[in-house]
Amino acid sequence: MLELKEFMEGYDAKKLGWMIREGSFVLGGSKIGRNLETGHNVVIRENCSIGNNVKIWSNTVVDYGCRIGNNVKIHCNCYLAQYTIVEDNVFIAPGVVTLNDFHPGCERSGTCMGGPVMEEGARIGGNSTILPYVRIGKRSLIGAGSVVSRDVPPFSVAYGVPARVVKSVFDLRCKTGLTDRPYEPDSWK
Repeated sequence: MLELKEFMEGYDAKKLGWMIREGSFVLGGSKIGRNLETGHNVVIRENCSIGNNVKIWSNTVVDYGCRIGNNVKIHCNCYLAQYTIVEDNVFIAPGVVTLNDFHPGCERSGTCMGGPVMEEGARIGGNSTILPYVRIGKRSLIGAGSVVSRDVPPFSVAYGVPARVVKSVFDLRCKTGLTDRPYEPDSWK
């Protein structure tokens, strides 16, 4: 991983496989792996850690102090609040917002901020909101438009306002008929 300063001092973006599109920028102090690709108008704030093969699409903000693993896709119009953790292989659909402050405007709120954690392979549906300190378990699926206000166990499907766990990802059936079950236990290895 390279700090932005090292990149600016002569590292070649093409060599690193970076594709930073127009209007996007990365502020100092962040560490970024190989093959970062952004859409237009992406902002990556200070002191973030971003792994390899990450795609962050247009009009998304990754606020300071976020940690993003490898092989992550963050779609358009998302906001990752400070201190959000996104582990490897997570998919975040368009319009997802994370929060990090239980007491906005409180003079001490900065000392107790904490973003949510999306564990390995989690998938977050479009226009979902994830509250501070919430942990979304490994390989879980959050339905579109959900407000996730409490932890979601691994391999779970949760949706609604507030989001509630309704089943295991292994109980899902394919509605298109292409396959019986889109997520089989053996497919997660």
